[in-house]
Amino acid sequence: MGASSIDGKSAIIAGGVGAAVTYYLTKRHFDNKTIQLRKEKYEHDQKERNAVNAIRQDSGLPNGVELEGIQSDAVYLQDLEHLGKYFASEGDGIENVMALGAEYNKLIGPRECILANIRRGPGQSTVTRAFLRAGPRKELHFNPKTVNAAIVTCGGLCPGLNNVIREITRSLFYLYGIEGKCYGIVGGYAGFYDPKTPPIELTPATVRHIHNQGGTILGSSRGGFDIDKIVDFIKKKNIRQLYVIGGDGTHRGAFKIHETCMELGLHVAVAGIPKTIDNDVDYIDRSFGFITSVEEAQSAIRAAKTEAMCNLPNGVGIVKLMGRSSGYIAAHATLGSGDVDLCLVPEVPIVLEGEKGCLPHLWNIVKQKGYAVIVVAEGAGEELLGESTETDASGNKKLPMIGEFLKKEIGSYFKSKGEEATVKYIDPSYMIRSVPANATDSLYCMQLGQNAVHGTMAGYTGFSVGLCNNKMCLLPIPELVATSPRQMDARGRTWERILAVTRQPNTVEGKK
Repeated sequence: MGASSIDGKSAIIAGGVGAAVTYYLTKRHFDNKTIQLRKEKYEHDQKERNAVNAIRQDSGLPNGVELEGIQSDAVYLQDLEHLGKYFASEGDGIENVMALGAEYNKLIGPRECILANIRRGPGQSTVTRAFLRAGPRKELHFNPKTVNAAIVTCGGLCPGLNNVIREITRSLFYLYGIEGKCYGIVGGYAGFYDPKTPPIELTPATVRHIHNQGGTILGSSRGGFDIDKIVDFIKKKNIRQLYVIGGDGTHRGAFKIHETCMELGLHVAVAGIPKTIDNDVDYIDRSFGFITSVEEAQSAIRAAKTEAMCNLPNGVGIVKLMGRSSGYIAAHATLGSGDVDLCLVPEVPIVLEGEKGCLPHLWNIVKQKGYAVIVVAEGAGEELLGESTETDASGNKKLPMIGEFLKKEIGSYFKSKGEEATVKYIDPSYMIRSVPANATDSLYCMQLGQNAVHGTMAGYTGFSVGLCNNKMCLLPIPELVATSPRQMDARGRTWERILAVTRQPNTVEGKK
Protein backbone atom coordinates (compact mmCIF):
# COMPACT_ATOMS: atom_id res chain seq x y z
CA MET A 1 0.00 0.00 0.00
CA GLY A 2 1.42 3.37 -1.05
CA ALA A 3 2.10 6.33 1.25
CA SER A 4 -0.38 8.45 -0.68
CA SER A 5 -3.16 5.94 0.05
CA ILE A 6 -2.40 5.99 3.80
CA ASP A 7 -2.30 9.78 3.85
CA GLY A 8 -5.68 9.86 2.09
CA LYS A 9 -7.30 7.60 4.70
CA SER A 10 -5.75 9.60 7.53
CA ALA A 11 -7.16 12.75 6.05
CA ILE A 12 -10.62 11.19 5.85
CA ILE A 13 -10.43 10.04 9.47
CA ALA A 14 -9.13 13.40 10.62
CA GLY A 15 -11.89 15.11 8.71
CA GLY A 16 -14.50 12.83 10.31
CA VAL A 17 -13.15 13.49 13.82
CA GLY A 18 -13.12 17.20 13.18
CA ALA A 19 -16.71 17.14 11.97
CA ALA A 20 -17.77 15.15 15.02
CA VAL A 21 -16.00 17.58 17.36
CA THR A 22 -17.59 20.52 15.57
CA TYR A 23 -21.05 18.89 15.82
CA TYR A 24 -20.55 18.14 19.53
CA LEU A 25 -19.40 21.68 20.34
CA THR A 26 -22.18 23.22 18.31
CA LYS A 27 -24.83 20.98 19.92
CA ARG A 28 -23.50 21.73 23.39
CA HIS A 29 -23.62 25.43 22.65
CA PHE A 30 -27.25 25.29 21.55
CA ASP A 31 -28.17 22.95 24.42
CA ASN A 32 -26.68 25.42 26.90
CA LYS A 33 -28.48 28.23 25.10
CA THR A 34 -31.79 26.30 25.39
CA ILE A 35 -31.21 25.63 29.08
CA GLN A 36 -30.44 29.32 29.69
CA LEU A 37 -33.53 30.47 27.80
CA ARG A 38 -35.69 27.96 29.71
CA LYS A 39 -34.24 29.22 33.01
CA GLU A 40 -34.83 32.87 32.09
CA LYS A 41 -38.42 32.11 31.07
CA TYR A 42 -39.07 30.23 34.33
CA GLU A 43 -37.65 33.12 36.41
CA HIS A 44 -39.70 35.64 34.43
CA ASP A 45 -42.90 33.61 34.90
CA GLN A 46 -42.19 33.27 38.63
CA LYS A 47 -41.74 37.02 39.06
CA GLU A 48 -44.88 37.72 37.07
CA ARG A 49 -46.89 35.15 39.05
CA ASN A 50 -45.67 36.52 42.38
CA ALA A 51 -46.53 40.05 41.33
CA VAL A 52 -50.06 39.04 40.29
CA ASN A 53 -50.55 37.06 43.51
CA ALA A 54 -49.43 40.03 45.59
CA ILE A 55 -52.06 42.20 43.90
CA ARG A 56 -54.73 39.54 44.50
CA GLN A 57 -53.80 39.20 48.15
CA ASP A 58 -54.08 42.97 48.61
CA SER A 59 -57.61 42.70 47.17
CA GLY A 60 -58.52 39.75 49.42
CA LEU A 61 -58.49 37.26 46.54
CA PRO A 62 -56.77 33.85 46.58
CA ASN A 63 -53.67 33.00 44.59
CA GLY A 64 -54.06 31.22 41.28
CA VAL A 65 -55.58 31.69 37.85
CA GLU A 66 -59.21 32.74 37.54
CA LEU A 67 -61.06 30.26 35.35
CA GLU A 68 -63.66 31.51 32.93
CA GLY A 69 -66.94 29.64 32.61
CA ILE A 70 -66.51 27.75 35.89
CA GLN A 71 -68.53 29.15 38.75
CA SER A 72 -71.34 28.60 41.25
CA ASP A 73 -74.22 31.02 40.91
CA ALA A 74 -76.47 29.55 43.58
CA VAL A 75 -76.19 27.26 46.60
CA TYR A 76 -79.30 25.43 47.80
CA LEU A 77 -79.09 24.27 51.40
CA GLN A 78 -80.73 20.94 52.18
CA ASP A 79 -82.37 22.37 55.28
CA LEU A 80 -83.45 20.35 58.31
CA GLU A 81 -86.59 20.37 60.39
CA HIS A 82 -86.08 22.34 63.58
CA LEU A 83 -88.20 21.80 66.67
CA GLY A 84 -87.94 25.50 67.51
CA LYS A 85 -90.52 26.23 64.79
CA TYR A 86 -93.18 24.32 66.70
CA PHE A 87 -92.07 24.09 70.32
CA ALA A 88 -90.73 26.63 72.79
CA SER A 89 -87.02 26.28 73.40
CA GLU A 90 -86.04 24.78 76.73
CA GLY A 91 -82.43 25.87 76.38
CA ASP A 92 -82.83 29.66 76.36
CA GLY A 93 -80.11 31.34 78.36
CA ILE A 94 -78.05 28.14 78.75
CA GLU A 95 -74.49 28.65 77.56
CA ASN A 96 -73.29 25.76 75.41
CA VAL A 97 -70.05 24.70 77.07
CA MET A 98 -68.84 21.18 77.72
CA ALA A 99 -70.22 19.70 80.92
CA LEU A 100 -66.61 19.37 82.04
CA GLY A 101 -66.35 23.17 81.93
CA ALA A 102 -64.22 23.61 78.81
CA GLU A 103 -65.39 25.92 76.04
CA TYR A 104 -65.78 24.74 72.45
CA ASN A 105 -63.11 26.08 70.12
CA LYS A 106 -65.67 26.47 67.35
CA LEU A 107 -69.44 26.93 67.50
CA ILE A 108 -71.23 26.36 64.20
CA GLY A 109 -73.43 29.13 62.78
CA PRO A 110 -76.99 28.49 61.57
CA ARG A 111 -76.08 28.69 57.87
CA GLU A 112 -72.62 27.16 57.81
CA CYS A 113 -72.69 24.48 55.16
CA ILE A 114 -70.64 22.02 53.13
CA LEU A 115 -71.05 22.03 49.35
CA ALA A 116 -72.28 18.70 48.02
CA ASN A 117 -71.00 19.14 44.46
CA ILE A 118 -67.36 20.20 44.66
CA ARG A 119 -66.25 19.03 41.21
CA ARG A 120 -66.42 21.73 38.57
CA GLY A 121 -65.82 21.81 34.82
CA PRO A 122 -66.70 23.90 31.77
CA GLY A 123 -70.37 23.65 30.81
CA GLN A 124 -71.35 22.18 34.16
CA SER A 125 -74.34 23.42 36.14
CA THR A 126 -73.62 26.55 38.15
CA VAL A 127 -76.08 25.48 40.85
CA THR A 128 -75.02 23.29 43.74
CA ARG A 129 -76.58 21.74 46.81
CA ALA A 130 -75.18 21.99 50.31
CA PHE A 131 -75.63 20.28 53.66
CA LEU A 132 -75.59 21.83 57.11
CA ARG A 133 -72.22 21.57 58.76
CA ALA A 134 -72.29 19.37 61.86
CA GLY A 135 -70.99 20.46 65.24
CA PRO A 136 -71.97 22.22 68.47
CA ARG A 137 -74.26 25.24 68.18
CA LYS A 138 -74.28 28.38 70.29
CA GLU A 139 -77.95 28.00 71.20
CA LEU A 140 -79.36 24.92 72.88
CA HIS A 141 -82.94 23.84 72.25
CA PHE A 142 -83.11 21.26 75.02
CA ASN A 143 -82.31 21.77 78.68
CA PRO A 144 -79.87 18.97 79.56
CA LYS A 145 -81.51 18.63 82.98
CA THR A 146 -84.73 17.29 81.42
CA VAL A 147 -83.37 15.11 78.61
CA ASN A 148 -84.15 11.40 78.46
CA ALA A 149 -82.67 9.64 75.45
CA ALA A 150 -82.90 6.25 73.74
CA ILE A 151 -80.53 4.44 71.36
CA VAL A 152 -81.50 1.55 69.08
CA THR A 153 -79.47 -0.53 66.59
CA CYS A 154 -81.29 -2.25 63.72
CA GLY A 155 -80.43 -4.55 60.83
CA GLY A 156 -77.21 -6.49 60.37
CA LEU A 157 -74.01 -6.14 62.36
CA CYS A 158 -71.22 -3.80 61.42
CA PRO A 159 -67.83 -2.96 62.95
CA GLY A 160 -68.19 0.15 65.12
CA LEU A 161 -71.75 -0.25 66.40
CA ASN A 162 -70.55 -0.33 69.99
CA ASN A 163 -68.34 2.69 69.32
CA VAL A 164 -71.32 4.74 68.17
CA ILE A 165 -73.42 3.65 71.17
CA ARG A 166 -70.54 4.56 73.47
CA GLU A 167 -69.93 7.98 71.92
CA ILE A 168 -73.61 8.99 71.94
CA THR A 169 -73.84 8.01 75.60
CA ARG A 170 -70.62 9.76 76.58
CA SER A 171 -71.54 12.88 74.62
CA LEU A 172 -74.92 13.13 76.33
CA PHE A 173 -73.37 12.90 79.79
CA TYR A 174 -69.88 14.37 79.35
CA LEU A 175 -70.49 17.10 76.77
CA TYR A 176 -74.01 18.15 77.79
CA GLY A 177 -74.39 16.78 81.29
CA ILE A 178 -77.90 15.39 80.91
CA GLU A 179 -79.60 14.54 84.20
CA GLY A 180 -82.18 12.17 82.73
CA LYS A 181 -81.66 8.59 81.60
CA CYS A 182 -80.28 7.09 78.42
CA TYR A 183 -82.03 3.85 77.44
CA GLY A 184 -80.51 1.18 75.25
CA ILE A 185 -83.27 -0.51 73.23
CA VAL A 186 -82.49 -4.21 73.02
CA GLY A 187 -83.03 -6.21 69.84
CA GLY A 188 -83.88 -3.56 67.25
CA TYR A 189 -87.27 -1.88 66.80
CA ALA A 190 -89.04 -4.78 68.53
CA GLY A 191 -87.15 -3.92 71.71
CA PHE A 192 -89.38 -0.89 72.24
CA TYR A 193 -92.23 -3.19 73.25
CA ASP A 194 -91.11 -6.83 73.54
CA PRO A 195 -91.21 -7.84 77.22
CA LYS A 196 -88.57 -10.50 76.54
CA THR A 197 -85.99 -7.81 75.74
CA PRO A 198 -86.49 -4.89 78.16
CA PRO A 199 -84.34 -1.78 77.66
CA ILE A 200 -81.10 -1.35 79.59
CA GLU A 201 -79.83 1.86 81.12
CA LEU A 202 -76.70 3.25 79.48
CA THR A 203 -74.20 5.32 81.44
CA PRO A 204 -70.56 6.26 80.83
CA ALA A 205 -69.63 3.45 83.20
CA THR A 206 -71.65 0.75 81.42
CA VAL A 207 -70.25 1.66 78.00
CA ARG A 208 -66.65 2.25 79.12
CA HIS A 209 -65.12 -0.80 77.43
CA ILE A 210 -67.66 -1.78 74.78
CA HIS A 211 -65.70 -0.18 71.91
CA ASN A 212 -63.23 -3.06 72.18
CA GLN A 213 -65.95 -5.57 71.29
CA GLY A 214 -67.47 -6.45 67.93
CA GLY A 215 -71.22 -6.46 67.36
CA THR A 216 -73.62 -4.42 69.51
CA ILE A 217 -74.29 -4.76 73.23
CA LEU A 218 -77.92 -3.88 72.46
CA GLY A 219 -78.44 -6.71 70.03
CA SER A 220 -80.08 -6.13 66.68
CA SER A 221 -82.82 -7.56 64.48
CA ARG A 222 -84.65 -6.99 61.24
CA GLY A 223 -88.28 -5.95 61.09
CA GLY A 224 -90.31 -5.45 64.25
CA PHE A 225 -91.34 -1.90 63.37
CA ASP A 226 -94.64 -1.04 65.08
CA ILE A 227 -95.09 2.72 65.15
CA ASP A 228 -97.88 2.74 67.74
CA LYS A 229 -95.92 0.65 70.23
CA ILE A 230 -92.73 2.63 69.61
CA VAL A 231 -94.55 5.91 70.27
CA ASP A 232 -96.11 4.42 73.42
CA PHE A 233 -92.60 3.76 74.73
CA ILE A 234 -91.52 7.30 73.87
CA LYS A 235 -94.49 8.71 75.81
CA LYS A 236 -94.10 6.38 78.78
CA LYS A 237 -90.38 7.08 79.26
CA ASN A 238 -90.68 10.78 78.30
CA ILE A 239 -88.00 10.34 75.62
CA ARG A 240 -86.81 13.66 74.21
CA GLN A 241 -84.08 12.38 71.94
CA LEU A 242 -84.03 9.16 69.90
CA TYR A 243 -80.92 7.88 68.14
CA VAL A 244 -81.49 5.25 65.44
CA ILE A 245 -78.48 3.39 64.03
CA GLY A 246 -79.17 1.49 60.81
CA GLY A 247 -79.31 1.41 57.02
CA ASP A 248 -81.67 3.05 54.56
CA GLY A 249 -84.63 0.87 55.60
CA THR A 250 -84.02 1.64 59.27
CA HIS A 251 -83.76 5.33 58.40
CA ARG A 252 -87.15 5.23 56.71
CA GLY A 253 -88.50 3.87 59.97
CA ALA A 254 -86.73 6.62 61.91
CA PHE A 255 -88.32 9.29 59.73
CA LYS A 256 -91.73 7.70 60.27
CA ILE A 257 -91.15 8.03 64.03
CA HIS A 258 -90.21 11.68 63.51
CA GLU A 259 -93.32 12.38 61.45
CA THR A 260 -95.60 10.61 63.94
CA CYS A 261 -94.10 12.54 66.86
CA MET A 262 -94.70 15.81 65.02
CA GLU A 263 -98.29 14.83 64.20
CA LEU A 264 -98.96 13.95 67.84
CA GLY A 265 -97.27 17.08 69.17
CA LEU A 266 -94.49 15.16 70.90
CA HIS A 267 -91.41 17.26 71.60
CA VAL A 268 -88.87 14.67 70.38
CA ALA A 269 -85.72 14.97 68.26
CA VAL A 270 -85.01 11.94 66.06
CA ALA A 271 -81.49 11.43 64.68
CA GLY A 272 -80.17 8.68 62.43
CA ILE A 273 -76.64 7.32 62.13
CA PRO A 274 -76.10 5.54 58.78
CA LYS A 275 -74.97 1.93 59.16
CA THR A 276 -74.40 -0.35 56.19
CA ILE A 277 -71.65 -2.88 55.71
CA ASP A 278 -72.19 -2.55 51.94
CA ASN A 279 -71.39 1.19 51.97
CA ASP A 280 -74.54 1.82 49.93
CA VAL A 281 -76.15 4.77 51.73
CA ASP A 282 -76.04 7.67 49.29
CA TYR A 283 -74.38 11.09 49.69
CA ILE A 284 -71.98 10.13 52.47
CA ASP A 285 -68.34 9.41 51.65
CA ARG A 286 -68.46 6.08 53.42
CA SER A 287 -70.32 4.28 56.17
CA PHE A 288 -68.65 3.40 59.46
CA GLY A 289 -67.19 -0.09 59.62
CA PHE A 290 -66.59 -0.26 55.87
CA ILE A 291 -62.82 0.22 56.07
CA THR A 292 -62.56 -2.35 58.87
CA SER A 293 -64.49 -4.88 56.80
CA VAL A 294 -62.28 -4.31 53.75
CA GLU A 295 -59.24 -4.78 55.96
CA GLU A 296 -60.67 -7.95 57.51
CA ALA A 297 -61.42 -9.38 54.05
CA GLN A 298 -57.69 -9.41 53.29
CA SER A 299 -57.21 -12.46 55.52
CA ALA A 300 -59.68 -14.45 53.41
CA ILE A 301 -58.05 -13.31 50.17
CA ARG A 302 -54.60 -14.28 51.43
CA ALA A 303 -55.95 -17.68 52.45
CA ALA A 304 -57.52 -18.15 49.02
CA LYS A 305 -54.21 -17.28 47.37
CA THR A 306 -52.33 -19.79 49.53
CA GLU A 307 -54.88 -22.52 48.79
CA ALA A 308 -54.73 -21.79 45.06
CA MET A 309 -50.93 -21.77 44.94
CA CYS A 310 -50.45 -24.95 46.94
CA ASN A 311 -53.25 -27.18 45.64
CA LEU A 312 -52.36 -28.67 42.27
CA PRO A 313 -53.24 -28.88 39.49
CA ASN A 314 -54.62 -25.53 38.34
CA GLY A 315 -55.46 -24.02 41.73
CA VAL A 316 -58.26 -21.45 41.91
CA GLY A 317 -59.35 -19.70 45.12
CA ILE A 318 -62.78 -18.06 45.35
CA VAL A 319 -63.72 -15.57 48.10
CA LYS A 320 -67.33 -14.44 48.44
CA LEU A 321 -67.77 -11.11 50.23
CA MET A 322 -70.82 -9.15 51.32
CA GLY A 323 -72.44 -6.82 48.81
CA ARG A 324 -76.13 -7.32 48.20
CA SER A 325 -76.69 -4.72 45.50
CA SER A 326 -73.39 -2.83 45.64
CA GLY A 327 -69.92 -4.20 45.10
CA TYR A 328 -67.94 -1.71 47.18
CA ILE A 329 -66.47 -4.23 49.63
CA ALA A 330 -65.45 -6.65 46.86
CA ALA A 331 -63.97 -3.83 44.78
CA HIS A 332 -62.02 -2.16 47.57
CA ALA A 333 -60.85 -5.51 48.98
CA THR A 334 -59.57 -6.38 45.50
CA LEU A 335 -57.72 -3.09 45.16
CA GLY A 336 -56.34 -3.36 48.69
CA SER A 337 -55.03 -6.87 48.05
CA GLY A 338 -53.28 -6.64 44.70
CA ASP A 339 -53.45 -10.45 44.41
CA VAL A 340 -56.90 -10.80 42.83
CA ASP A 341 -57.26 -11.88 39.20
CA LEU A 342 -61.03 -11.55 38.83
CA CYS A 343 -63.50 -9.31 40.67
CA LEU A 344 -67.24 -9.79 40.16
CA VAL A 345 -69.80 -7.27 41.44
CA PRO A 346 -73.58 -6.74 41.05
CA GLU A 347 -73.12 -3.58 38.99
CA VAL A 348 -71.23 -5.33 36.19
CA PRO A 349 -72.72 -8.27 34.22
CA ILE A 350 -70.91 -11.60 34.37
CA VAL A 351 -70.04 -13.15 31.00
CA LEU A 352 -68.81 -16.73 31.28
CA GLU A 353 -67.41 -17.54 27.84
CA GLY A 354 -66.39 -15.82 24.65
CA GLU A 355 -64.10 -12.88 24.00
CA LYS A 356 -65.11 -11.15 27.24
CA GLY A 357 -65.70 -14.31 29.22
CA CYS A 358 -64.30 -14.65 32.72
CA LEU A 359 -63.63 -18.39 32.27
CA PRO A 360 -61.16 -17.95 29.36
CA HIS A 361 -59.54 -15.16 31.38
CA LEU A 362 -59.07 -17.49 34.35
CA TRP A 363 -57.70 -20.22 32.08
CA ASN A 364 -55.09 -17.82 30.71
CA ILE A 365 -54.15 -16.57 34.17
CA VAL A 366 -53.73 -20.11 35.52
CA LYS A 367 -51.64 -21.10 32.52
CA GLN A 368 -49.42 -18.02 33.01
CA LYS A 369 -48.73 -18.24 36.75
CA GLY A 370 -50.19 -21.57 37.87
CA TYR A 371 -53.12 -20.32 39.95
CA ALA A 372 -55.84 -17.63 40.15
CA VAL A 373 -57.76 -15.75 42.87
CA ILE A 374 -61.36 -14.57 42.53
CA VAL A 375 -63.36 -12.14 44.69
CA VAL A 376 -67.11 -12.09 44.15
CA ALA A 377 -69.81 -10.00 45.83
CA GLU A 378 -72.76 -12.00 47.15
CA GLY A 379 -75.23 -10.12 44.93
CA ALA A 380 -73.34 -10.64 41.65
CA GLY A 381 -74.63 -12.85 38.87
CA GLU A 382 -78.38 -12.36 39.00
CA GLU A 383 -78.35 -12.00 35.21
CA LEU A 384 -77.13 -15.63 35.12
CA LEU A 385 -78.92 -17.21 38.07
CA GLY A 386 -82.14 -15.22 38.11
CA GLU A 387 -83.63 -12.90 40.71
CA SER A 388 -85.20 -14.45 43.80
CA THR A 389 -88.77 -13.58 44.77
CA GLU A 390 -88.18 -14.52 48.42
CA THR A 391 -87.37 -11.79 50.96
CA ASP A 392 -86.18 -11.59 54.57
CA ALA A 393 -87.80 -9.71 57.49
CA SER A 394 -86.39 -6.40 56.24
CA GLY A 395 -87.76 -6.92 52.74
CA ASN A 396 -84.35 -7.75 51.26
CA LYS A 397 -84.50 -10.33 48.49
CA LYS A 398 -82.67 -13.60 49.03
CA LEU A 399 -79.58 -13.96 46.89
CA PRO A 400 -78.51 -16.75 44.50
CA MET A 401 -75.60 -19.04 45.41
CA ILE A 402 -73.06 -17.30 43.21
CA GLY A 403 -69.97 -18.78 44.91
CA GLU A 404 -71.04 -22.38 44.47
CA PHE A 405 -72.14 -21.65 40.91
CA LEU A 406 -68.72 -20.25 39.99
CA LYS A 407 -66.93 -23.21 41.55
CA LYS A 408 -68.98 -25.61 39.44
CA GLU A 409 -68.58 -23.62 36.20
CA ILE A 410 -64.81 -23.29 36.61
CA GLY A 411 -64.46 -27.03 37.15
CA SER A 412 -66.57 -27.80 34.07
CA TYR A 413 -64.65 -25.33 31.89
CA PHE A 414 -61.27 -26.81 32.75
CA LYS A 415 -62.63 -30.31 32.10
CA SER A 416 -63.77 -29.17 28.65
CA LYS A 417 -60.12 -28.26 28.05
CA GLY A 418 -59.01 -31.70 29.12
CA GLU A 419 -57.64 -30.65 32.49
CA GLU A 420 -58.69 -30.66 36.14
CA ALA A 421 -59.06 -27.53 38.27
CA THR A 422 -58.61 -27.55 42.06
CA VAL A 423 -61.13 -24.95 43.24
CA LYS A 424 -61.31 -23.83 46.89
CA TYR A 425 -64.29 -21.74 47.97
CA ILE A 426 -64.07 -19.44 51.04
CA ASP A 427 -67.11 -17.59 52.42
CA PRO A 428 -66.10 -15.24 55.27
CA SER A 429 -69.27 -13.13 54.90
CA TYR A 430 -70.17 -12.66 58.57
CA MET A 431 -66.59 -12.78 59.84
CA ILE A 432 -65.73 -9.43 58.25
CA ARG A 433 -68.61 -7.60 59.93
CA SER A 434 -68.46 -9.00 63.47
CA VAL A 435 -65.00 -7.70 64.41
CA PRO A 436 -64.24 -4.55 66.44
CA ALA A 437 -63.69 -1.34 64.49
CA ASN A 438 -60.15 -0.45 63.53
CA ALA A 439 -58.61 2.90 64.47
CA THR A 440 -59.88 4.74 61.39
CA ASP A 441 -63.47 3.58 61.87
CA SER A 442 -63.27 4.18 65.64
CA LEU A 443 -62.41 7.82 64.98
CA TYR A 444 -65.25 8.11 62.48
CA CYS A 445 -67.71 6.56 64.96
CA MET A 446 -66.67 9.09 67.57
CA GLN A 447 -67.38 11.93 65.15
CA LEU A 448 -70.75 10.45 64.21
CA GLY A 449 -71.85 9.95 67.80
CA GLN A 450 -70.78 13.39 68.97
CA ASN A 451 -72.31 15.22 66.03
CA ALA A 452 -75.62 13.36 66.29
CA VAL A 453 -75.89 14.62 69.87
CA HIS A 454 -74.83 18.14 68.88
CA GLY A 455 -77.62 18.15 66.28
CA THR A 456 -80.40 16.98 68.58
CA MET A 457 -79.37 19.26 71.46
CA ALA A 458 -79.61 22.17 69.00
CA GLY A 459 -83.18 21.11 68.15
CA TYR A 460 -82.74 19.49 64.76
CA THR A 461 -84.85 16.42 64.02
CA GLY A 462 -85.50 14.00 61.17
CA PHE A 463 -81.83 14.12 60.19
CA SER A 464 -78.88 11.81 59.81
CA VAL A 465 -75.18 12.52 60.20
CA GLY A 466 -72.31 11.57 57.95
CA LEU A 467 -69.08 12.47 56.23
CA CYS A 468 -69.61 14.45 53.00
CA ASN A 469 -66.57 15.59 51.04
CA ASN A 470 -64.50 14.76 54.13
CA LYS A 471 -66.56 17.11 56.34
CA MET A 472 -69.14 16.13 58.96
CA CYS A 473 -72.67 17.14 57.88
CA LEU A 474 -76.28 16.88 58.97
CA LEU A 475 -78.47 15.49 56.19
CA PRO A 476 -82.27 15.33 55.89
CA ILE A 477 -83.34 11.69 56.08
CA PRO A 478 -85.73 11.91 53.07
CA GLU A 479 -82.84 13.06 50.87
CA LEU A 480 -80.55 10.36 52.23
CA VAL A 481 -82.92 7.46 51.56
CA ALA A 482 -84.42 8.71 48.28
CA THR A 483 -81.48 7.40 46.24
CA SER A 484 -80.33 4.62 48.57
CA PRO A 485 -79.11 1.98 48.23
CA ARG A 486 -76.57 3.44 45.85
CA GLN A 487 -74.44 1.41 43.48
CA MET A 488 -70.89 1.69 42.29
CA ASP A 489 -70.51 3.42 38.93
CA ALA A 490 -69.64 0.70 36.42
CA ARG A 491 -68.10 3.40 34.21
CA GLY A 492 -66.32 5.16 37.06
CA ARG A 493 -62.76 5.34 38.27
CA THR A 494 -63.05 2.52 40.81
CA TRP A 495 -64.06 -0.03 38.20
CA GLU A 496 -61.39 1.34 35.90
CA ARG A 497 -58.81 0.61 38.60
CA ILE A 498 -60.21 -2.91 39.05
CA LEU A 499 -59.64 -3.63 35.37
CA ALA A 500 -56.09 -2.31 35.62
CA VAL A 501 -55.28 -4.50 38.64
CA THR A 502 -56.97 -7.76 37.57
CA ARG A 503 -56.54 -7.40 33.77
CA GLN A 504 -59.95 -9.02 33.41
CA PRO A 505 -62.10 -8.28 30.34
CA ASN A 506 -64.55 -5.40 30.72
CA THR A 507 -68.15 -6.52 30.24
CA VAL A 508 -69.59 -3.02 30.64
CA GLU A 509 -70.95 -1.59 27.40
CA GLY A 510 -69.33 1.49 25.90
CA LYS A 511 -69.71 5.00 27.25
CA LYS A 512 -73.26 6.37 27.41
